[in-house]
Amino acid sequence: MRILLLFAILLSLATAEEYPRPRGYVCHRAPSPVTIDGTLDDPAWQAAPWTDYFIDIEGDRRLKPRFRTRAKMLWDDKYFYFAASLEEPHVWGTLTKHDSVIFHDNDFEIFLDPDSDNHKYFEFEINALNTGWDLFLPKPYKDGGKADNGWEIPGLKTAVHVDGTLNDPRDTDRAWSVEIAMPWEAFRGGAPHLPPLDGDVWRVNFSRVEWEHVIVDGKYQKVKGKREDNWVWSPQYAINMHKPEHWGYVQFSTGDPGSVAFRPDPSHTARMRLHAVYYAQQEHFKQHKRYDANLKRPDGVTFRLTDGGFEARAGGLVIRQDSLIVPEP
Repeated sequence: MRILLLFAILLSLATAEEYPRPRGYVCHRAPSPVTIDGTLDDPAWQAAPWTDYFIDIEGDRRLKPRFRTRAKMLWDDKYFYFAASLEEPHVWGTLTKHDSVIFHDNDFEIFLDPDSDNHKYFEFEINALNTGWDLFLPKPYKDGGKADNGWEIPGLKTAVHVDGTLNDPRDTDRAWSVEIAMPWEAFRGGAPHLPPLDGDVWRVNFSRVEWEHVIVDGKYQKVKGKREDNWVWSPQYAINMHKPEHWGYVQFSTGDPGSVAFRPDPSHTARMRLHAVYYAQQEHFKQHKRYDANLKRPDGVTFRLTDGGFEARAGGLVIRQDSLIVPEP
């Protein structure tokens, strides 16, 4: 039902003048060194703008998050820097082994698609104990992708600062903050330019997983039978972070903060129309075990069946049955 609802939303928007646009952010070159200690008090961070506060993963139609979350980004010749502030009255964590399934704790997550093709993207998760999980996806799970947990970020730097006391339910905390430096070398082969050029754009999103808890024998425990909350920077319109078409746009800049305007993606409408076709065809395939060249599609989209799949084209872009979207050859 959720897939049908999502498709209905996308298809109805296909006739609208404008689709909901993902969030946008201008990421400025760091004007001074960044020390990775989790405190976010370096002068470089003071000049960097915050993102909008996170909202529910399904969008504004869901309840407003109970606690505020926002992030910042910077870059230089060696690193892509991330900082996040997470309001939290009870900071806790349990996982200490690298590459654990970190979202089983409260966590902060980063998703990156450097070339905006829905494939070959990267994910990093971290909890309040500064335990990380880095993984690579050749394509989304919904398209048969399998996570490569063996992928590592060489030279990664991370730090967490707790404004309160970690794993101590006897008091009320205020927040925890995260600071991350990812070397550009980690994205070799997946990005057009490393480091990015002025004006380059990557698809990026952030997620915060938050579990409701109870205190038992002086320790935090998740509420049994209660699923997690998912709060994000750019809404996904489904409880699924692995829909890269909804991730935000990060525009790299060498200009001073405040001097460069974010440029919306001129291909956005074409991209959304193509994704509407993709979801409609996938739903049809689930029911009938075939794709249908006569299925209703948005204006301006051409479609043809291929050996074992399909191609839909619009606005100089082409999307395949596995959601890969690239410029037309």
